[in-house]
Amino acid sequence: MSLRSRSTALCAALMAALLLGTAGCSLSGDDGSSPSAGSSTAAAQDQATEVPFDVRPLVEPEKKYFGAALEKAPTDMAPVERFTALTGKQPNLIEYYAAFGDGFNAKGVRNAWQSGALTIMSWEPFDVPLADIAGGKSDAYLKQYAAAVRKLNLPLAISFADEMNGHWEKWGTKHVESADYVKAWKHVHDVFTEAGASNVIWTWTPNIVNPVKSVDLADYYPGDAYVDWVGMVGYFTAAEDNAFDSVFGPTIEKIRTLTKKPMVVVETAAAPGERRRADIRNLFAGIEGDDDIVGFVWFDYRKRADWRLSASPLALAEFKRLVANDLFGFDVRKP
Repeated sequence: MSLRSRSTALCAALMAALLLGTAGCSLSGDDGSSPSAGSSTAAAQDQATEVPFDVRPLVEPEKKYFGAALEKAPTDMAPVERFTALTGKQPNLIEYYAAFGDGFNAKGVRNAWQSGALTIMSWEPFDVPLADIAGGKSDAYLKQYAAAVRKLNLPLAISFADEMNGHWEKWGTKHVESADYVKAWKHVHDVFTEAGASNVIWTWTPNIVNPVKSVDLADYYPGDAYVDWVGMVGYFTAAEDNAFDSVFGPTIEKIRTLTKKPMVVVETAAAPGERRRADIRNLFAGIEGDDDIVGFVWFDYRKRADWRLSASPLALAEFKRLVANDLFGFDVRKP
């Protein structure tokens, strides 16, 4: 939901909580089993009266997010520890990828939070048509998922069906009409809202428009009431000029015709090679110089290219020097 409507939702949740508390309804335990009869009412009241986490301070923080997408993280925090040692700073935004149909990774979100990091989940509907999601065929799954997110009551950024303006995704332009995409996005959001899961930062994430100039982002935008962050996926490659404005500028310009919501670079990296140090300098300068961009996530994988910082010692040294700036990174538990 939009930030201007979140306060209303929080109040509604609190009213509902009071009603549930007086009703004495029973709830399942953390392991999915039923609590004992003697503790069921107290447990129900404890959860029902818990105030939903207020994500607003994390949507527009005073400092910038320094994020990383690392294999097996945040379920396993060892990769985060290694990346921290490598770069000299702990990332405070950890991205992971989940298929639509997977269970909610409460352990990973909790691990990240305990380390001072926010989790952003790229939720990918590989095997479920968006029209079916929009039509309610996945509602049982969505309701269960939303309830689990609400129960955990920690902040979570969700980037649902990202890069929708590209032809390479199963939910992209070759396979899905923009109207079905928008309907599916709104439906997922509405199910979470109805479940009281207001602890989500909804992140609408197109690919940068450079390779898909003919696709109008306006056709895919669900509206400000359904978006908290606008994400971008874009990489520095040898195929084009490596100025930040060349890579991201056309997309930012288009986004600004649609919304004034804060932006975040959800996925980026620079291709290995002689230009990589300059690419990293341009990335940091671009993020630092735009007050509307709240941070970035470095994609530290070896996938189609070796995007890992460890693959380029000189580029790593430049990254380490720049990320040391106090502007990047903060404990999300104390924004």
